[in-house]
Amino acid sequence: MSEPSRPERLVSLDALRGFDMACILGLGEVFRLLAVAFGAKPNGTDFVSQFAAHFEHVKWEGLHFEDIIFPLFVFIAGVSLTFSMPRAVARVGHRRAVLRLLGRCAVLFLLGIFVNGGLANGFDRVRWMGVLQRIAIASLGAGILAMFYKTRGLIIATITILVSYWALMKFVAVPGFGAGDFAERHNLANWMDANFLAGRRYDGSYDPEGILSSLPAIATALFGVLAGRWLLGPVSSERKAAWLAIAGTVLLLSGWAWSWEFPVVKKLWTSSYVLVTAGWSALLLALFYWVVEILRWRAWTTPFVWIGMNPIALYVAASLVMPKFVAERFTGRLDLPHNPEWAWWPFTVGFALVLLLARFLHKRGIFLRV
Repeated sequence: MSEPSRPERLVSLDALRGFDMACILGLGEVFRLLAVAFGAKPNGTDFVSQFAAHFEHVKWEGLHFEDIIFPLFVFIAGVSLTFSMPRAVARVGHRRAVLRLLGRCAVLFLLGIFVNGGLANGFDRVRWMGVLQRIAIASLGAGILAMFYKTRGLIIATITILVSYWALMKFVAVPGFGAGDFAERHNLANWMDANFLAGRRYDGSYDPEGILSSLPAIATALFGVLAGRWLLGPVSSERKAAWLAIAGTVLLLSGWAWSWEFPVVKKLWTSSYVLVTAGWSALLLALFYWVVEILRWRAWTTPFVWIGMNPIALYVAASLVMPKFVAERFTGRLDLPHNPEWAWWPFTVGFALVLLLARFLHKRGIFLRV
């Protein structure tokens, strides 16, 4: 079996991945602290306060810019699968391609446990679920489905996952609270974590990257796979960007419409949340694709491409050392520094260190992929 021709690498996808990872690595925190330095107040209604609020997660229901960042990365992982999986299948066949995907995801899962502290505090304090673990699970589920199903089958699988998750959350009764209660700690996903998820949980009795909520995360990656297949299609670049934007708008409207029945909650990764964030992800991909691939405006993408070519390596480095190390040494705490009027600059220094590391790796052709 001959290997399919390698498609031209999408600089727009690398740049979008880099932009997303830059926000994860500290760029969003720099913006938030700058807004605080300019007078942003908690729960303020002025523009600066509202701007700052978007770089913090909502407490439960609703959506800020910060709540889009993680699912955007999962969506991008799905797009990337569309480029990598056909070549893997053509090279080694379906069975070995599945084994390779299993191995990659296992390494990513174990890396996530390591980043969250590993066995440092004892086996009973291991955080088994987390950010990298969710990416591993979503990539594995979407990757296997993408290997064996065409586009129509993937659409059916995505709808089935989202509707099934809603039905479980809506109709399965939780002891003490009944069925259809989506409040914090009252719902089925939180109850399952409290009763079946061993080790340390991020929010005490449950984990926002918990057991049941990993199911709809696969749908987020599948939306990325579908977007990737569209980008590999035979239509013009202009139509690709336009229809991505249209699809993103439809997903946004559908998600907010569904939110009347099934609220947008990141910590539950609700089906409406999947649709809304997939909509934003498609719109951002359409924008980056239009600017970078069609208009060919690429100079501004350079630092994002540095980051986007080594996202996991930089995430691990930032999680272990930077910019947390710099911020903690100069402010005494990471979440909300004691002196917000000047605390923005240690975080800026920390992010700059990450950027320098990204440049160093890129210039030397070092790409650490899992």
